[in-house]
Amino acid sequence: MKRIFLFLVTNLAVLALLSVVIFIIEQVFGVRLGQGGLGGLLVFAAVFGFGGALISLALSKWTAKRLMGVRVIDAPQSDVERWLVATVKRLADQAQIGMPEVGIFEAQEMNAFATGARRNAALVAVSSGLLRSMSRAQIEAVLGHEISHVANGDMVTLALLQGVLNTFVIFLARIIGGIVDRALFKNERQESGIGFFLTTMVAQIVLGILASMIVSWYSRRREFRADRGGANLAGTGAMISALEVLKRSQGQPMPPQMQAFGINTGGGGGFMRLFMSHPPLDERIAALQSQELR
Repeated sequence: MKRIFLFLVTNLAVLALLSVVIFIIEQVFGVRLGQGGLGGLLVFAAVFGFGGALISLALSKWTAKRLMGVRVIDAPQSDVERWLVATVKRLADQAQIGMPEVGIFEAQEMNAFATGARRNAALVAVSSGLLRSMSRAQIEAVLGHEISHVANGDMVTLALLQGVLNTFVIFLARIIGGIVDRALFKNERQESGIGFFLTTMVAQIVLGILASMIVSWYSRRREFRADRGGANLAGTGAMISALEVLKRSQGQPMPPQMQAFGINTGGGGGFMRLFMSHPPLDERIAALQSQELR
């Protein structure tokens, strides 16, 4: 219930902020968003498309800490915590990024994630289940994977890609709605008719599904790249071993809005494979093994 509440509050805050931004643009600059032909429509679509994605990115660390119940290690209290912070610091130095915040979240499932709007101010967190179930060499490989995500700027790139796709979904859905409203519903008035609203909603759903496939495809590619980064930082053998152990992970998975950031999200098949944010673990292991043989 707490996670659902935080998710709803975050989305309402995004919508409220976007409404304020649109009001300022209309009142201060005199631009009537959604009007003024295709140019006005494109501005309207970009404000909403990029606005939501960039605000979500800016709030990503705050949201992740509260959704996952992350306890940030400000002052290590045990040997494990001291080792964890020191290992993240060493890997961050190797990757030439700023020291991330380091945290632990309670979960039986073996998992870890990295998030943050800037590569020099990120958050890297691991589950208590991962700390209990993996060797230190395997944990180091997982941390190397997450540090590679930060060094590659994956969070920012994913947000920008989502913003571009959101913009085109909003833009094209309204163009399709206008065409259908006039061609099929014979609406010649300046105001949009019921055909426009119904068609726009359907088009936005269909285009949104296609956009999700593109985002998922990119997300799968970045996981292969982060695996290679983890292998470079901690050793290919350790990275393969960590992925092998993840195949045996059990427990409650991460919330849907956090799964794209985790290292382990389970599997899928058939049509749903197109919406997977991560490749199957067997494919990731095979990719590392083929790289090791070169």
